[in-house]
Amino acid sequence: MMKVGFLGAGKMAEAVVSALVQTGLCEPWDVVACDTSKERRDLMAKHYQVAVTDCPVEAVKACNVLVLAVKPQDAGALLAAIRAHLTAKHLLVSIAAGKTLATLRRAAGTKPRMVRVMPNLPLMVQEGMSVFCAAKDTRPADKKTVAQLFGCAGAVLELPEKQFDAVTALSGSGPAFVAYVMNAMIEAAVALKLPADAARLLAEQTLLGTGIYLQNTGCNVEGFIRAVASPKGTTAAGLAVLEKSSVKAAFAKTLAAAAERSAEIRNE
Repeated sequence: MMKVGFLGAGKMAEAVVSALVQTGLCEPWDVVACDTSKERRDLMAKHYQVAVTDCPVEAVKACNVLVLAVKPQDAGALLAAIRAHLTAKHLLVSIAAGKTLATLRRAAGTKPRMVRVMPNLPLMVQEGMSVFCAAKDTRPADKKTVAQLFGCAGAVLELPEKQFDAVTALSGSGPAFVAYVMNAMIEAAVALKLPADAARLLAEQTLLGTGIYLQNTGCNVEGFIRAVASPKGTTAAGLAVLEKSSVKAAFAKTLAAAAERSAEIRNE
């Protein structure tokens, strides 16, 4: 039986708890939310009927799957506090940004199996993208557990840890970059005399629909662009401006900067 303890009950943890309970993957009484904030504990108990505590050791003793969901700067102290209580029965799943498997191992000891996950904010509406990498001692069942935990709140992919800086840049920071583009489209549409609320709806649904279409059809992205852009049409006219504006180069620099900062944070 899977009993899941969340060490930290912030927004990301809440998103996973919500999905677990709503999809029926876990019953509320099989989930423990641990947080120092009484406000967060009360919210988790009221909204999801899960067990709550302010004692991480209590959560460790009650659960066999532990999701480390505190701020990265708090992870070391928390792991030090529970280290003596971690056993070989525990699967420790960390969503603490920048904390490598090696760093987690030094802090938590050799007994628990470990998986590192990089989720993103759309997890909160069950449309997240979560990428994970597993320590060498993990079992196939552990990977399946992680895929289930985060798969109920979006898509899940396993990649090598060495690719996590790029993952952080693309799917971790990516929602902000996509929203930046959307905001630019809204502002441009308002300049063309569209009402702001209408411009936002059109931009939101266009981005959402395009993503779903490409995902559901598996259509080649460049082929999709060509299909929309009929010769001498409106789309072709707009694409000509994009091509001359070095948008691709700007995005390459944007992701490179985010990946570089991810590497710096990892080494801090």
